[in-house]
Amino acid sequence: MAANEGDEATVSLVDVLEEDEELENEASAVLAGSDPEKCSYPEGYVKRQALYACSSCTPKGGEPAGICLACSYKCHEGHELYELYTKRNFRCDCGNSKFGDKECKLFPEKDQLNADNQYTHNFFGLYCTCNRPYPDAEDQVSDEMIQCVVCEDWLHGRHLGCGVPESVELQEMVCESCMSKAPFLWTYAANTAIPFVTKEGPCISEGEVKKEAEDTEEKSRGETASGSTKGEQAKVNGTAGCKRKHSEEGGASRDTGCGLKELQAEGRTREQEGAVFWSSGWRSHLCSCPSCKRMFEKADVAFLLDESDTVLAYETKGKSTEQEREDASGGQDPLMSAFNTLNRVQQLELIYEYNDLKTELRDYLQRFAAEGKVVTPEDVRQFFEEQQTRKRRRANAGQYYCS
Repeated sequence: MAANEGDEATVSLVDVLEEDEELENEASAVLAGSDPEKCSYPEGYVKRQALYACSSCTPKGGEPAGICLACSYKCHEGHELYELYTKRNFRCDCGNSKFGDKECKLFPEKDQLNADNQYTHNFFGLYCTCNRPYPDAEDQVSDEMIQCVVCEDWLHGRHLGCGVPESVELQEMVCESCMSKAPFLWTYAANTAIPFVTKEGPCISEGEVKKEAEDTEEKSRGETASGSTKGEQAKVNGTAGCKRKHSEEGGASRDTGCGLKELQAEGRTREQEGAVFWSSGWRSHLCSCPSCKRMFEKADVAFLLDESDTVLAYETKGKSTEQEREDASGGQDPLMSAFNTLNRVQQLELIYEYNDLKTELRDYLQRFAAEGKVVTPEDVRQFFEEQQTRKRRRANAGQYYCS
């Protein structure tokens, strides 16, 4: 049944559970790749791991520091933490000289500093080119945050210098600043990246891209050995559409020469502005000849040549690890096991209690949204303390005594 205009949308228990499961899967993908029990410091500069910054121990104005997943649980419980998602090539700082007299409970034998760690304003809870916190109580614009795969900062969609294409969750993004620091990436962008998207919409539609690819494939069947159509290109609003087949793109030339030089010789161009979004597997098209490797290293982006460096690869590994843990434990959810031991009446009562709690929590949080306030851990604790008080009052009211 469709809701009337102005009516409050209703959410079923199934919807809530499905949303919870999706969030749980996302969290597992990030956290399962990191050990929740052991400090990662002995592993050195970990290729990619979930990281946190503790504003209680290293406040703004001090030195930035990052801690691993296990230390966030064991050493910084109850502290105010900034969740940094994942970072590459980082070694846990917990308990080193940046933390004063505070020692790591899991691995106190640490060097004073981790010289190869790289820090950004993210470690102080600030993000994007606008240098603002997230969530931002003063920002009234609903906007998504997207992570640059090079600098690993998170940027507002409206601050990328271009529109955001659909299905962005399946793509990697390199911000304009990082593109400028590795200018040879613009050549690849003109040939293999997703077409430039303006603020109003894409410069070239998906339908046009698909049709262009079909036309190219049909023409390629009739090409002669001279490759007479190889130099053709289609430009829309200054952006070159790529008419190369997958087998002709950058990576295929690694055995015969420099793929980057071949692309440069073909002359395709793209406006060198705004962030660039890349489709899945784009790294396989980057040339890894000795000359290009040195160029990637000089620009400090050699990790782009490693397809296992991606967050997607890390998450896939995390999901696999989580699945192995579930299989080892029999795959039974403890919560569902307990739920299944209840009789039908008890199950219904639990569901009703859950729905009441969800409604009250939603109403409680809506007050903060209406006033533009940030919900703090203390606010959440107060809510559940009030719930416990009301529950005790209801229990006491139901007690009858005989004189």
